[in-house]
Amino acid sequence: MTAEGPLFHPTVQSDQDQQVDGAAPVFGRIHSVETCGAVDGPGLRYVLFLSGCPLRCLYCHNCDTWDPASGRSQSVDEVMADIRRYRSYFRASGGGVTLSGGEPAMQAGFVAALFRACRQEGIPTCLDTSGYCDREAAERFLPYTDLVLLDIKQFDPIRHRQLTGVANDKPLAFAQLLAEREIPVWVRHVLVPGYTDRDEDLDDLCRFAASLGNVRRLTFLPFHSLGSEKRRELGIDDPLADVVPPGAEEMERARQMARRYGLDVD
Repeated sequence: MTAEGPLFHPTVQSDQDQQVDGAAPVFGRIHSVETCGAVDGPGLRYVLFLSGCPLRCLYCHNCDTWDPASGRSQSVDEVMADIRRYRSYFRASGGGVTLSGGEPAMQAGFVAALFRACRQEGIPTCLDTSGYCDREAAERFLPYTDLVLLDIKQFDPIRHRQLTGVANDKPLAFAQLLAEREIPVWVRHVLVPGYTDRDEDLDDLCRFAASLGNVRRLTFLPFHSLGSEKRRELGIDDPLADVVPPGAEEMERARQMARRYGLDVD
């Protein structure tokens, strides 16, 4: 493993690329599962963390999900068998299934097949994503997606690349696609002092979110250092080791900016 973490191979074709509409089973690479999540969508959630991510966010605390070959292979049928055990919790709380990662859009075929199976059984679906995917991939799973948690890392394109290692044209285009399809979105933005908290960047982010018309909520999350130990264990550089999390005043400043644009702030 390099100092930057596991290598990303975007041309690798995995089991999840099997056809969705045929008889062949569809498989995904699963990193981990949280069976009663309460922060990844409404109600109690069955949260499936998928392996693989093309971003290398400096503040990532799930860097052990970066490698697309990590985790275990499971079919949609196997995952659905486990999900069904929690349907009573979904019904009682208004919850459902959330796919997170890593970047779940890397496994578009698996996401589409699993969400379609959930839709057929009346289980609400939610995608937790950076939005870093092509339109063609998104078209596979969006017809079965009820809610998107869109993590916009940084609105400024140069600072976005410095923070994540990739450009932000795909995430912003994905956000526009969600608006076209009128799919409800909760935007999330991590406030990292010195990296994502400039007034001009926050203003641009809030203006963009308000312009979409489908953003139901904007949540500012404070940077934390919970991923530092994991990064050390994996031999990954931690350039934010000395960054102090934002205080209550900094968090409220961002919320007030969002409110000026009429956004519902969590």
